[in-house]
Amino acid sequence: MTPTSERLFAAWRRDLSGWGVPEEILAAAPEPPWTFPNRVFAERAERQAVQRAEPSYRRAEEVLPPGGSVLDVGSGAGAASLPLATKASLITAVDPDPGMLRALADLAARTPAGARVETVAGRWPDVAAGVPTADVVVCHHVLYNVMDLRPFVEALTAHARARVVVEMTDHHPLEPMSPLWLRFHGLARPSGPSAAEAAEAVSSLGVEVGVERWGAPPLHTYESFEEMVAYHRRRLCLPADADPDIGAALQEMGVDPDHPVGLGAGRPLVTLWWAPPARGGTGR
Repeated sequence: MTPTSERLFAAWRRDLSGWGVPEEILAAAPEPPWTFPNRVFAERAERQAVQRAEPSYRRAEEVLPPGGSVLDVGSGAGAASLPLATKASLITAVDPDPGMLRALADLAARTPAGARVETVAGRWPDVAAGVPTADVVVCHHVLYNVMDLRPFVEALTAHARARVVVEMTDHHPLEPMSPLWLRFHGLARPSGPSAAEAAEAVSSLGVEVGVERWGAPPLHTYESFEEMVAYHRRRLCLPADADPDIGAALQEMGVDPDHPVGLGAGRPLVTLWWAPPARGGTGR
């Protein structure tokens, strides 16, 4: 790794580590703050399996041969890969949450497509050695959870015959919650890292990265305002009696209780894509 590449990946780690929750706040949390309703991911995957219109889908579909294979890393319920099921013959989904993999398999069974789905429970790149290569590797909304980005990305690239397609928010997905952390804990959140920093770091590994920013509907919606409040309460490591204050804060931030969508609605998403070095370029 060149000095420039080393510096870029170190900067990613440094900036991302700033999003950690201080130990004293975690210790006082009445319940784990990292849970998210699996239903939200399943509904998004089902919606995208039908729509098949977003830039990340197009960048994957345009190089996927008929009857080709797709590897979905950090698959969740399959929002990145199931839209490709009408063209692919095999989808391999990797995710550390067996419940998400079951949701993906259930949704695949209800999707009018012929692709066979295989699942691998585990963390990437820990399980990469046991996962087959694929024509296209997709990885949506995972990179901000990856502290050690270089081996993660290198394993993505090594498993792709034609292209890697990554989707992520322009800035950290929890950035819209920063005013809540400041309000309830007096804790200032970082400003980085960003998709631009990810693209620069990946480029330093000798691949040409394509970048497309685009508008998108909110990533997450909630069944009720109460569900949204409860989610943010858990994230903030607060007790249930804080719900009225959290609800008031969310409304002050523009949330409509009758239409509770994720904070940061309207923020751009970013699609990154690249070909393995043997082919060069962005695979276009």
